Amino acid sequence: MGKLTVRALRAVLVVVLTGSVLVQVLMVWALVSGKDQEDGSLPLTALRVITILGIGTAQVAMGCVWRLVTMVRHGTVFSHASFRYVDGIIGAIVAAALTWFAVTAVNAPGQRDDPGVTGIMAGIGVAILGVALIVLVLRKLLAQAVARDVEAARMQAELDEVI
Repeated sequence: MGKLTVRALRAVLVVVLTGSVLVQVLMVWALVSGKDQEDGSLPLTALRVITILGIGTAQVAMGCVWRLVTMVRHGTVFSHASFRYVDGIIGAIVAAALTWFAVTAVNAPGQRDDPGVTGIMAGIGVAILGVALIVLVLRKLLAQAVARDVEAARMQAELDEVI
């Protein structure tokens, strides 16, 4: 991964992380101050709490991606240490899916006239879980690469002894 790519990705992560923290702070402020009264159509407090948690899942994933990019830059990504960050991303995606299912459940009573919206929202939650499965498959590929890297290092050490 080139320096330009790493810098561009880090710039995007900084901008998105900064924006997400700002949105979280504003959401917490709205919860604490109570200035935005609920009109009864949607339970805004529940949606705000779910949104704050959902943004937190994205922040965890961004932190893990940042660390993995650092490992790529240093050439240490093919090590056992990278698994915890990949696991963090998988966990964050699963948590995001669960928060989406919570949004779906909170929104469902208002969709009695059009239950298809709830079905579509549930389908989006399943798709989010599908992304977690894709990352899990990529984790398995990383595990294979780490195993091969360890085996190659062992074989190189044996060859060095012979020579």
